[in-house]
Amino acid sequence: MGDTPRAGEEVTTVPHRTFYPRLVDATSQYRRDESRRAPAAEGGLLLFRVGGVPVLLAPSWWIGSLIIVVLYTPLVSRLLPGASSGMSWVLAAAFAVLLGLSVLAHELGHCVVALRLGIPVRRVRLFLLGGLSEVARTPRKPGQEGLVAAAGPFVSILLAALCGLLLLAVPPGGPTWLLVAQCAVANLAVGVFNLLPGLPLDGGRMLRAGVWALTGVRAKGTKAAVFGGGLVAVALLVWALWGLAEGSEDRWLRLGVCVVTAWFVALGASSEFAAEGRRGWPDGLEVSDLMRPVLQLPAESPVSAALSASAGRGVVLVRADGVAAGLLDEPSAQRLAAEAPHAPAEFAAEPIRAETVLLLSEPGDDIAERVHEVASWQFLVVDDEGRPAGVLHREDVRMAMSGHRRPTR
Repeated sequence: MGDTPRAGEEVTTVPHRTFYPRLVDATSQYRRDESRRAPAAEGGLLLFRVGGVPVLLAPSWWIGSLIIVVLYTPLVSRLLPGASSGMSWVLAAAFAVLLGLSVLAHELGHCVVALRLGIPVRRVRLFLLGGLSEVARTPRKPGQEGLVAAAGPFVSILLAALCGLLLLAVPPGGPTWLLVAQCAVANLAVGVFNLLPGLPLDGGRMLRAGVWALTGVRAKGTKAAVFGGGLVAVALLVWALWGLAEGSEDRWLRLGVCVVTAWFVALGASSEFAAEGRRGWPDGLEVSDLMRPVLQLPAESPVSAALSASAGRGVVLVRADGVAAGLLDEPSAQRLAAEAPHAPAEFAAEPIRAETVLLLSEPGDDIAERVHEVASWQFLVVDDEGRPAGVLHREDVRMAMSGHRRPTR
């Protein structure tokens, strides 16, 4: 590349290098490994892994289980009049565990189907009175969302049916019969409740998928399912208050479960609505409309000369061996240039990581989702063959999606 140019001299650009295809390969590997990105220690106790996806037990699950045991114990005494106090506590604890296992089976149904459809899953978590399969990418088709959502209730109802058949072979009235009945009821409750048509429940996701398929607009499905989530939360509270007014035997258990679940549904619905607003890519906007032109410069270029040459463009700094040193970080470069203008621009480079490389062919919603999730202010955009196409700034994406402006480069 010759001698290092002095500040003010024209900086020699370098041709496209072979590190770009490697970055595309790394980006593909990043997407395949997204399910492993969440450390097992984050979110609770690691129970096991399914297809590389960590299954975690959150600390709040113990609190929820304790509430179930305390509220369910008096009900066991009524269902089994001859049961001692100790037996009632044991059976109530068994019910809490069975409910947790029912939720776990439900979430594993989501997880396995998502993985089979090529949708990465970060982790599966059990918490308080529920569970969550955290997908790393929004399904790109309504059919995919519908299948993933339906998998959980299908598993729960199937297990409820199997337990119902097992009841036919167990003598009625004893502790074993009650445990099997508890398992049947727990799975049926988990399956049927999750079919209610409101986010964040599976029925809400199925409703969103249906509206999305009919209208072609995912946001319309989200709005319908968020409204459904609000109705579900209100219905839960009404049912709990009805139990108190009627003096039903399970009124306190019903009140505790319904209040916590209504809060969970309302919070989840509002989160889904906010997330939809963050990923709504404006109609007619192309990624190329937001990209800044990209310039490749030798990594040993003086930082002051690299700043002058950039002229509002994104700058990829390339070492002599053809490996990218990173993207020029303008704020760092300006500080370095003020102190040592002849220092190599590589000293002010932001490393190019797989998660900061975007494919030009990616859907706008996926790009918006990635830009929101990854802690970086600029992203390198490459075409499908790995050639640099431009640099995307987080602020440009944010302002374009907020409707303040639509930059053209």
